[in-house]
Amino acid sequence: MPGGGRLLAVFALLAGWLSAAAAAGPVTTPAQQDWLKAQGTLRAAPEHDYGPFVYVDDDGQVAGLSVDLLALVQRRTGLELRWLPARPLGEQLERVKRREADLLTSLRPSPERAAFLLFTRPYVKVPAILVVRDDRPGSTLAALEGRPVAVGAGYGVEPVVRAAYPRVRWLPVSDDLQALRAVAERRADAAVVDAASAAFVMRRHALGGLASAGEVGFEYELSFAVRADWPELRTILDAGIAAVPEAERAAVLRRWLGPLQPGQMAGRAPVATRLGMLLVLFAVLAGLLVYARRVRVKPVPPRPRGGRRIP
Repeated sequence: MPGGGRLLAVFALLAGWLSAAAAAGPVTTPAQQDWLKAQGTLRAAPEHDYGPFVYVDDDGQVAGLSVDLLALVQRRTGLELRWLPARPLGEQLERVKRREADLLTSLRPSPERAAFLLFTRPYVKVPAILVVRDDRPGSTLAALEGRPVAVGAGYGVEPVVRAAYPRVRWLPVSDDLQALRAVAERRADAAVVDAASAAFVMRRHALGGLASAGEVGFEYELSFAVRADWPELRTILDAGIAAVPEAERAAVLRRWLGPLQPGQMAGRAPVATRLGMLLVLFAVLAGLLVYARRVRVKPVPPRPRGGRRIP
């Protein structure tokens, strides 16, 4: 095998070792593991149509950025989950209030929600934007006084825009799909949705004739949320989020959001930490280069690819 091939084989072997080490065991303490065992399988309540973060795909399965990231957290904590039937956010919030669900994804903390929920550290952030028909690109919320503007009922942005623009005729809807359809069907002049959801919904449901009129001064910093009487679960999830390597988190974001934009990924490592990791990587590569020159490395057979994980 040529020297370059040998080196690639060593890299592949090293990647396998590092991956196995990352998933070797849970990051939770013995006490936390005991708590999880005592609770058994926990109940996650997904939204039906909040793509790309959480939604029901064409096969009827719960999917999305938050679902994939939660799977990485589960792998590192030993958390066992059962997905409840998907419903609009308002209904899922009521489920948690009645203790009929234990965990929600893709939520921004708010004082109202903090009355019955605990929130993890954020794992992604996106801006809310104003979506209009493409024949009205210059529209603003200030110019839409007295006009119908759709917004998700119970969404984090709703009380903010209602307070900032009380003269707009707000049209509460169940989710971003209904908000964008209201604009496309001329039942609303505009909709306030987050940028990632708008792009995903318009692509998935082939909604044409819509355009962004800019940001509305609100950012979604999305977290997992758990019932307020289970602070142990919040601590376990935070430990799992912190344990997911930045490269794996970035891969999930790229899959669902496309190329990363500045500020789009929450919780990035400090510059000094990233520089230290880079220096360590250079040292490892140098060592591998010497090793590859001195030792004949057998080819590493490609690992079979597994099927798509069904949550």
